[in-house]
Amino acid sequence: MKNASTRMLIVDSDVRISANLRKFFERKGYVVNGAWDGEQGLHLLTRMPAYDIVLLEIAMPRRNGFDILRKTRLAGVTTPIVMLTFRANADDKLRAFDAGADDYVTKPFHIEELAARVKALLRRSNPPAEQPWDTYEVGDLHVNFSSHTAHRDGDAVQLTAREFDILRYFIEHRGRTVSRGQILRSIWGISLDISTRTIDRHVSALRKKIEPDPDDPVWIKTVYGVGYRFIKRPRHGENAKQNPENGVLTLNYPETP
Repeated sequence: MKNASTRMLIVDSDVRISANLRKFFERKGYVVNGAWDGEQGLHLLTRMPAYDIVLLEIAMPRRNGFDILRKTRLAGVTTPIVMLTFRANADDKLRAFDAGADDYVTKPFHIEELAARVKALLRRSNPPAEQPWDTYEVGDLHVNFSSHTAHRDGDAVQLTAREFDILRYFIEHRGRTVSRGQILRSIWGISLDISTRTIDRHVSALRKKIEPDPDDPVWIKTVYGVGYRFIKRPRHGENAKQNPENGVLTLNYPETP
C-alpha cells in the first residue's frame, strides 16, 4: 500500500504526543486526522469511509479507549487499531486484545518502531488479491458477477440488487464469519443506523432462493450472536477447482447414491 493513500486516525488527548505523531506520519506520506476526546474519536472511527489505521490511547476524557474499541468493533469496523498508552500491566493488554485491538504499544516508545508496527499491520490487513473470477459455482448455484445474475440447475434466480450485493459479499469473504455490523458498513454504507433485523430478513430471503433447504442452510451458516459465514471448503470427498483462464471458481459435489 502506498502511504499517500493511507488514512490514519490518532485518538489521544495528549496534544504534544498527537502533534509529534501527526508530523512524523505526514512526513511519511500518511493522511492524518486527530481526535482529542473519546466521543469525538468514536464518532470519527465509525464514520464512512473507514480509516486504514488507528492509534488509540486508553486514558481519554468523555469515553475511554477500551469503550471506544469495543463499540467500534460492535459497529463492524475492521480497521487495524494500535493501543498507545502508559498502562503497561498485563491485565490491560489482555483486555485490549480481547476487545479487538491489533497491537499494544506502551509509552514512551521509539517512533520508528511504532512506524514499523503500523506498516506490518497494514500489510496484514491488505493481503494480495486472490485470482479474480467472473463467475462462482457451488453445488447447483452459478453466480455471474459481470452480468449480476444467478442460476440454480440452469434456472434463473431472481435476486434483488441488495440480495445480489449480499451474496457477492458472502462469496468474497467465504470461510470467514462476518458480523451484521460489517455487512451494514459494506453493503449499506452505514454504521448501525438501521435495525440489524433488516439484514436478517434479506439473508432469509436470499436463503430461500439459493439454498437446497432454507430451513437447514448449506451455504450461508448463522454464527449465533455474531453474524454469518459462507462456506469456503467442500466437505470430505468433495473437490474444489479454479480455472484461471476463464475466471471460474467451482466447488464440485458428488451425487448422493
